[in-house]
Amino acid sequence: LDPGKARQWASSDEEGIGFSLPLATGCLEVLIEKDFPCTDPAKLCASDPETFDPPPRVDDPIRLTRTEEVDTPMDAKNHVAEVLSDAALDQLFRSARTYSLFTSRPVTEDTLRALYDLTKYGPTAANTQPARFVFVTSPQGKARLKPALDAGNVDKTLAAPVTVIVAYDLHFYEHLAQTFPHAPQARSWYEGKEAATLAAAQRNGSLQGAYLMMAARSLGLDCGPMSGFDNAAVDREFFPDGRWRSNFLCNLGYGDPTTLFPRQHRLPFDVTCRIV
Repeated sequence: LDPGKARQWASSDEEGIGFSLPLATGCLEVLIEKDFPCTDPAKLCASDPETFDPPPRVDDPIRLTRTEEVDTPMDAKNHVAEVLSDAALDQLFRSARTYSLFTSRPVTEDTLRALYDLTKYGPTAANTQPARFVFVTSPQGKARLKPALDAGNVDKTLAAPVTVIVAYDLHFYEHLAQTFPHAPQARSWYEGKEAATLAAAQRNGSLQGAYLMMAARSLGLDCGPMSGFDNAAVDREFFPDGRWRSNFLCNLGYGDPTTLFPRQHRLPFDVTCRIV
C-alpha cells in the first residue's frame, strides 16, 4: 500500500480509524481501534511488520471487518489484455444483429443469472451501478407489459422468450458504502440532489444496459432493444413506488436468422470521429 494514499482512504468514528484498501482482488476494510498505539494509517502501512511490535492485547487491535474478492483475481500490474479472436469479435459486433423474432429455444434462469454475473463487471461512475433489470418471462408478466407497448412491438415482445425492462434506481446511492467504500462521503454527492442523481442514474444505467446486451451476445443470446413503449405506463405497472424508472426494453432469445433484413449502413469513422 502507498502510505500517502492510506490517509486519503481513512475515516474516523468513535471506535477508531477505519480505512479501505482497494486491492486487485477486491476491497479490504480495516479498523484500528482508538487506543491502538499507532492511529496513523500511513505510518502503520509504512511500518516494518518484523520490527513493529505493539503492546500485547487480549483482543486484536487491528480488526478485519470485511473482505470481498472477485471471482477471477488478476495481477493488475502484470496483466496485459489480449485482442479477441475474429470469431469473438464477429459474435459480439460484426455478425451480431438486432432480432425481432426468436426460435422456440428457451432461455433458462441459469442463463439469466450468468448474464447478470457478466454485466455487473462493466464500469460505472463511482461504481454507482444504478441499473436494475426485470426479466419478464411469464405470460402473466407479458400481459402486464402489453398495454405499454407501441403497436409495432406487441407481437414480437409477446413471442420473445425474455423481455428485459432495463431500469435505473433513483436511490442507488444507498449502496455506495458497500460499492465505493474508500469515499465515505460519496452518498452526499447524490442524496437530496435530484438533478445529479437523475443524470447519474440515466447515464450509468444506460451504460449497464449496453453491457447487458454485450454480455448476452457473449453467451450466445441475441438481442432486440426497443424504445417504442410508454415509460410512464411501465413505471406505474412495475415500479409504483417511484424508486425505479424504466429506461428501455430489450428482447432476448436465440434469434431466427431467416427473419433478418440485410444489414443497414453504418456511418464511417471520418463522419463520426475526430482525433484532436
